[in-house]
Amino acid sequence: MAGRVREFLRAHKMDGVGEGLGLAKLEELLTRAEVLASQQRSGVVATRSSTKRRKNLRRALQSKLLLYLRAVGAVAAKETAELGEQFQVPPSNASQQALLTMARGMLEKATAHKDVLVKRGMSEQLLDDLAKTLGEFEQTIEATRAAKREHIGASADLEAVAAEVAEQVRVLDGLVRYRFGDDAELMGAWASARNVLGPFKPKAGDQPKAA
Repeated sequence: MAGRVREFLRAHKMDGVGEGLGLAKLEELLTRAEVLASQQRSGVVATRSSTKRRKNLRRALQSKLLLYLRAVGAVAAKETAELGEQFQVPPSNASQQALLTMARGMLEKATAHKDVLVKRGMSEQLLDDLAKTLGEFEQTIEATRAAKREHIGASADLEAVAAEVAEQVRVLDGLVRYRFGDDAELMGAWASARNVLGPFKPKAGDQPKAA
């Protein structure tokens, strides 16, 4: 709506209408709103991207890496009894933080008993892959938090700017009515520009309502 108001003022300048502080302020607010809207969209996209990546990493952890480590740990427990309870895969409904904490604990134990586990069939690459995956998993958590902060902050600022835009349009409405109130066709175009739902074509015989 504000964009249409801006275009109306640009297209129908007369005796300085649209050239003063009213339009200048509206231009400033719209520029700010466009920046905030871009930040808002960026936050949403980043949140979705990090969430999708985290789901894939979680699947890899629970269905491959940790499962493999648990299997090797069970075999190694025959030689080192204490390993029997060290490698339990977190439940599927574990929170992100719980999964991260439990998996890091398993990685720490596996690193301490690497020789025994390798001897019982663990690939030496497993610990590196597990450490890398956990690092990426943790990064996605922080990325989601940062993206949400950006989105929420931009949304709040955008709401404030929208309120200022609405206030400025009310001021401009008074100015346009003052300057063009006797021009029915022009006032019809102005009413269409100010229509929040979008431009409309007035029916035949319709007259602009008085303020």
